[in-house]
Amino acid sequence: MEYTVIGKSYPRHDAILQVTGRSVYGDDIVRPGMLHAKILRSAHAHARIKAIDFSLAATIPGVRAIVTAQDVPHKRYGFTHQDQPVLADDKVRYLGDAVAAIAADSVQIAEDAVNKIRVEYEPLPGVFDPIAAMAPDAPLIHTGSNIVSHVKIRSGDIEQGWRESDRIIEETITTPMNEHAMIEPHAAVAEVNHQGAFVVWASLQRPFTIAADLAKILDKPLNQIRVITTAVGGAFGGKNEITFEPIICLLAMKSGRPVKLIYTREDEFQASTVRHPYITKYKTGVMNDGTLVARQVEIISDCGAYVSWGASTLTKAAVHAAGPYRIPHVATDGYLVYTNKPVGGAMRGFGVTQLGFAYEVHMDTIAAELDINPVELRLTNLFCDNCVLPTGQQIELVSLRETLAKALQLADRGEEDKS
Repeated sequence: MEYTVIGKSYPRHDAILQVTGRSVYGDDIVRPGMLHAKILRSAHAHARIKAIDFSLAATIPGVRAIVTAQDVPHKRYGFTHQDQPVLADDKVRYLGDAVAAIAADSVQIAEDAVNKIRVEYEPLPGVFDPIAAMAPDAPLIHTGSNIVSHVKIRSGDIEQGWRESDRIIEETITTPMNEHAMIEPHAAVAEVNHQGAFVVWASLQRPFTIAADLAKILDKPLNQIRVITTAVGGAFGGKNEITFEPIICLLAMKSGRPVKLIYTREDEFQASTVRHPYITKYKTGVMNDGTLVARQVEIISDCGAYVSWGASTLTKAAVHAAGPYRIPHVATDGYLVYTNKPVGGAMRGFGVTQLGFAYEVHMDTIAAELDINPVELRLTNLFCDNCVLPTGQQIELVSLRETLAKALQLADRGEEDKS
């Protein structure tokens, strides 16, 4: 079949702009009278804020505006849980928490002034291991519980599956925190126009989501918020949500001048969202010929200090946790857990990346335990047409076998297996 688009080569719409250097990135935005911002971040992973003294910073020539939590109309935001403060008010929950911000005539003046802000903290016990955070006597990061949510999927009868299996193989697989480390850091400019509306130029992925969040945080109607996306020099999910946009909007409003902020690489590693670290426990019942009978999966997702996109990410991970394999009996439990660590957010694969690695490592372990070729083990158990997932969803057309066969052919694995 001849397709119009599939299999064809087309030039990128922005190709000429890129190669001629005419693409406009966040750092390229310059507005008349523009100020530069810096953010003061927490000196503790977990502490109460008893007092903030910015009187000395305010006396520095060139400082035009200072904001703290008291200047934020709607103090908290979040995708599924409204738990993350724009600027920390009652306490800080990780080393990247923003406490105050300054707009000044230059980046250097803003940085010098931020270092003059004095914060009185009452240090609190921190918890950095998600398993320890789940304990009943663990320090509470938020009120209630450190366990944010529990995703539960059941298919078949897991106990029956254990009884029917020849062997049961267990394994714990961990995946680490990842920083996006995009080439272009977060960069944005905010100003209040002559009509009193906020205009934000920013390197980001979801302008309408950001606009809606800004409207809520700033307590403004949505038609008073305009977000303009600049060229994005890499994102991978890390520019999916609010970072400092509300802060520079508040500084712009308070100073009456446009405000720019660009993260340093240190800022990125300290304060931007990361891929969630997972601890995944697999228990699989299998026949001696390699047929999978039962699989139990426990996922512990370290969401860091705030939920961000953690609940959505964990749900996707749990749905895919058993892998692309026919297994009659499946039990999956996913736990999202607060810790005093950087915030887990959106990153390519959205939780499935961690689980894809985990269940394939586990399949290799099973193959080694049974002394079965790992490719044959997969071919024995792969989904087929009209298979039903543990969630109850039926998938009508599956081309996994053909895909695996083609991959083996391209890798010349077929010849290697014969030798």
